[in-house]
Amino acid sequence: MAFLLVKVLSRPDGRFSSQHIHDSKAMKERGIRCVMDQDREMRHKSRFAVDERSKN
Repeated sequence: MAFLLVKVLSRPDGRFSSQHIHDSKAMKERGIRCVMDQDREMRHKSRFAVDERSKN
């Protein structure tokens, strides 16, 4: 806890950078996206995220 406190106090604004995949420049360059964003896109395109018709 002490090391975390020192790190927070040493930051100018007391905040950490975002650790989300969609905020990472390196991940964007590699074409890697957040699974939540991918799921939202798939649900928007169709009624189901997974093609239910192929389960027959």
